[in-house]
Amino acid sequence: MLGRIQLTLMIGSAVPVPVPQSVLDSLTSVSVTTTAGTTASVFELQFQLSKDSSLQTLFMLAGGAGLPLVRVVLVATVNGTPEVLMDGVMTTHQMTPGADGTATMTVHGEDLSAVMNYIDFSGIPYPAMPVEARVLLILAKYALFGVIPLVIPSPFMDVPIPIEEIPRQQGKDLAYIRQLAEQVGYVFYISPGPAPGASVAYFGPDIKVGVPQPALNVNMDSHTNVESINFSFNNDAATLPVMFVLNTLTKVPIPIPVPDISLINPPLGLIPPIPKNIEPIEGTAKHSPIRALLYGLSSASRSRDVVTASGSLDVLRYGRVLKARQLVGVRGVGSAFDGLYYVKSVTHTIKRGEFKQSFELVRNGLVSTVPMVPN
Repeated sequence: MLGRIQLTLMIGSAVPVPVPQSVLDSLTSVSVTTTAGTTASVFELQFQLSKDSSLQTLFMLAGGAGLPLVRVVLVATVNGTPEVLMDGVMTTHQMTPGADGTATMTVHGEDLSAVMNYIDFSGIPYPAMPVEARVLLILAKYALFGVIPLVIPSPFMDVPIPIEEIPRQQGKDLAYIRQLAEQVGYVFYISPGPAPGASVAYFGPDIKVGVPQPALNVNMDSHTNVESINFSFNNDAATLPVMFVLNTLTKVPIPIPVPDISLINPPLGLIPPIPKNIEPIEGTAKHSPIRALLYGLSSASRSRDVVTASGSLDVLRYGRVLKARQLVGVRGVGSAFDGLYYVKSVTHTIKRGEFKQSFELVRNGLVSTVPMVPN
């Protein structure tokens, strides 16, 4: 128990269960990193064990010598509200002997997307199935792990005609789904929760709209809830993506500039950057115009995030867990950098007596587009 914070650790094979108190007592630190986009979330557990502890053998057996897959669920309860930080599997173990007869065991792991990277299913045909249907069929195999698919249909659905093309899977499930996401300008990730033992497999656009999280306050006396934060504006990072569409009559690729006009990525800054560089999008000419357009819009939204912020906070002072892949307000910095931001990544660090988070925020312009941010 960390003041008003309680940590629950669950470990098991297909179904994780709460660990014994002896395991929880040996746990010294927990780190979980979640990043927007298609990057998998990762975790690290550190245990302080004696050299004669039976837990050493138990963890090594659980790491692969006895079980093919060990699942780990981490739940942090803040002010009575549970938040699933991680639902994943162990991948590696490290042992560091100490001089006082103890040893530090470090367990690394990834979210449940790692399970999708075990078996190669190359060659499976998907006749007359759009990308979304293929993704749903692939994710159905992982219902055993509590994975619930959330697949957003493309606004320009492209159904391959069987007499012209029958798509076949190439590689393992994770790589293939990420390839499909790239084709239509989507992202794919597995998010833990909302309940322990359940996860949401999201396949859709990188949405930067929604209800903002409570504001991060700076220089506001007793209302200040961040320990540190710094901002950066790099206008040279803005680029103008150019996609190529093949003219079916002349067989000549036509260059088309792609403006950032996506409704799911509205301007969070009032003064947008002026692109100084032109960046060709490779590979769009071989796709249909619909696929090329979706991929171009996705590239345009990523190329305009020129305002970044990084910092840290204490969860007890903030009052809740800051989540990645959502909006958050910032105030107290100044007119240029106040306003709404997209939380690109969050790292949770839990030790005895503290729960802190480091974060990275991005947005596509200076000066707030809203008169005030939510509390």
